[in-house]
Formats: sequence, structure tokens, C-alpha cells
Amino acid sequence: MSITAQRKTELIEQFRTSDNDKGSVQVQVAILTERIRNITKHLLTMKKDYAGRRGLLVLVGKRTRLLRFLQRKDRSEYLKLIDVLGLRR
Repeated sequence: MSITAQRKTELIEQFRTSDNDKGSVQVQVAILTERIRNITKHLLTMKKDYAGRRGLLVLVGKRTRLLRFLQRKDRSEYLKLIDVLGLRR
């Protein structure tokens, strides 16, 4: 259900804002989106995994808060990020 270290490194490389960036809002949202997609895929087969479902809701809430922060801080970057990740507004 979790993402591999290699995939996490790829996401950091793709969404970083500077050379030393590993924790900007864009990187965090990209990693959370990948984890959300993995857990969603898992829950399609394991319908009674209620603990996994709760974890999914926690991750979605965290991503929503980060996106709301980014929208207030830099709207153009927010729009670019949700377009690349394929998220709804």
C-alpha cells in the first residue's frame, strides 16, 4: 500500500521547486496523491478494511489542507499542480 523509495524519489525530482527541495507543498501533495491512489486501489478489492479507509480519509484531509494553503499562497502554482496531478478543483 505504501510507495517505494524509488517512486518517492521520482516524485521529489518531478515536483521540487529548487535543487535542495524535498518538502515543499508541491512535493508533499504529489506524494500524498500517490499514496491515496494506492490505498484506493487496495480498498477496491478489500472492501471491509475499515482501518485502511480511515487512513485514506486522513490522507485526503491532509492533502486538502495543503492544497488550500497553496491556493492562498500562489494560485498559479496551485492550478498548475492540480492540472499535472489530475485533481478536481
